[in-house]
Amino acid sequence: MTVQWFPGHMHATRKAILERVKDIDVVIEMLDARLPGSSANPMLAQITGHKPGLKVLNKQDLADPERTAAWLAHYNSLENTRAIGLDAGMAAPVRALVAACRELAPHRKGMVKPMRVLIGGIPNVGKSTLINTMVGKRSAKTGDEAGITKVEQRIALDDDFYLYDTPGVLWPKITVPESGYHLAASGAVGRNAYDEEEVALELLKSLKRGYAPLLAARYKLGSTPAEHEALARMPEDALLAAIGKKRGALLPGGKLNAQKAAEVVLNDFRSGVLGRITLETPEEFQRWWQAGLAAEAAKAEERERRRADQALQRSGMRVQRTQD
Repeated sequence: MTVQWFPGHMHATRKAILERVKDIDVVIEMLDARLPGSSANPMLAQITGHKPGLKVLNKQDLADPERTAAWLAHYNSLENTRAIGLDAGMAAPVRALVAACRELAPHRKGMVKPMRVLIGGIPNVGKSTLINTMVGKRSAKTGDEAGITKVEQRIALDDDFYLYDTPGVLWPKITVPESGYHLAASGAVGRNAYDEEEVALELLKSLKRGYAPLLAARYKLGSTPAEHEALARMPEDALLAAIGKKRGALLPGGKLNAQKAAEVVLNDFRSGVLGRITLETPEEFQRWWQAGLAAEAAKAEERERRRADQALQRSGMRVQRTQD
């Protein structure tokens, strides 16, 4: 299966962004530093692509620092775009955001031409927590569930700097399967939209490829390079079973409780106890994106072929009836 989630309030958010962006000077997109490609919203890019953009890789303290540097370099290489990293430990995130936005729109300054900034991102990316930190009070609801914020808010960060906070929003169709799984693993997708065991298996596939030593250390599955290599070659279902056994995720009789084992893996990833992990590199994501586009194009071509065949069949039936 592929993960999809676009509840009703997200349609309203899309319309609100379309209306608001007309008066916006800079668009901030909050990204999850652990999945910087998968958490970038192509729908938001389509709506706001003509505006200067600031990519904020949030939760960088949970992400692989080398991969974070690669992603920052990637986004900073794009035209009319800046990228910075943030995390919960930063003392003055507001200064970093305001300074970056002023660089992107230097002509907007003072009460006559105040800076107007839209901030958006996927659900549960930490946007509301960041805003509360910046304004020093709980102006935005926070929680570990996707889709907490439901309405737009305007926040004054300076006398001439207005921030428009929008609800977290995904996009109508996730065409990159890897992105769907990564978004679900991060908690950006509602729990009713995916199977936790399936997502955990896909997460383990990513983790064992680049972070086998971290998995081995967390679940006491070996400490030597040879054991790490063996773990990396282990099928995902066997790895999940080994983790479940180590963590006591068992049913009566010693049978694996796959649901509980999956919850252990997902919760450990989301909380950061596995270590600093980034699930994708810019090069990997680009390959996935191109493959997703090619798959969608093939599906569209097949749908068009079927419509043409059906039209030809209906035309033949009409000719036959006329002859009769």
